[in-house]
Amino acid sequence: MSLVRITPDLYSVDIALAYATPQNVTGRPIYAQAPCYLHRDAAAALGRAIALAAPLGLKFRLFDAFRPPEAQWVLWNHAPNSDFVADPRKGSPHSRGVAIDLTLIDGEGKELDMGTPFDDFTDRSHHARTDISLEAQRNRLLLLGLMSAAGWDFYSKEWWHYQLFNARSYPLVSDSALPDRMMPTA
Repeated sequence: MSLVRITPDLYSVDIALAYATPQNVTGRPIYAQAPCYLHRDAAAALGRAIALAAPLGLKFRLFDAFRPPEAQWVLWNHAPNSDFVADPRKGSPHSRGVAIDLTLIDGEGKELDMGTPFDDFTDRSHHARTDISLEAQRNRLLLLGLMSAAGWDFYSKEWWHYQLFNARSYPLVSDSALPDRMMPTA
């Protein structure tokens, strides 16, 4: 399988998959289980980003990584806004294992101020906003710099979303292909 499991022990990250909890845009858990997966190419790029952040005393908190197409449909049915949720008929980079939603945390595990929460589907979530605090602007630019230097592309409308270049060249992966399925079974 092209997906590898991301764990705090192997990758020195904090994993807080939002769609495994009710603290997401739908108000209910989407995932029944919350293993964190990425395509092996994305996992390598995450490793490079981790190595760049570590000397600064920073780590990453992952809000989402691989997202099965079945979960993409749940999000789309709740919020069919292509600015913030990829149309599942086209396939999301998340459903290919090559996208990640994340933020930076300090040595105490506190999230750096990014001006909006994760999955804030407003214009204030766009990169390069100047109507957020200077600290949040700096933190967004720091995140952008770390991720870009590690080989990630960014999405201009979500400060938290990064994906590999040529993301759509990777195949979609269904929940049924996972060793530990994420979606509820009927």
